[in-house]
Amino acid sequence: MTPDAEAISITRGQGGQVEAEGALDPLARDVLSRAGFLFEPSLRGPWVRLPFDMGRGWENEHASWAAEMLSAARYPVRLDPDLRHDAPAPVVASGPRRPAAMTAQPPPGRAPRR
Repeated sequence: MTPDAEAISITRGQGGQVEAEGALDPLARDVLSRAGFLFEPSLRGPWVRLPFDMGRGWENEHASWAAEMLSAARYPVRLDPDLRHDAPAPVVASGPRRPAAMTAQPPPGRAPRR
């Protein structure tokens, strides 16, 4: 992409729908489609949006994912701040768990030895 290229904007519209606007070439369209955006025909050209009523969390996750993929492909992207998906809590890496120290337990149905 050229530095003076029009940024792709991902915003939440007045009706609550998540929309993408801007210069969308075939690669940008593929990326948005992969992130779950739909392309609906309208009088002003295609209306690029996420499906309705999927929940704000789902919409935020998919809008953030689309913005990350477009940025990785070097597109200038503007993502509405209220669409940013919160990063999940850090995962603590752990090795295989050791079994708890066991005292000799008799098998089921047997009396313990004395």
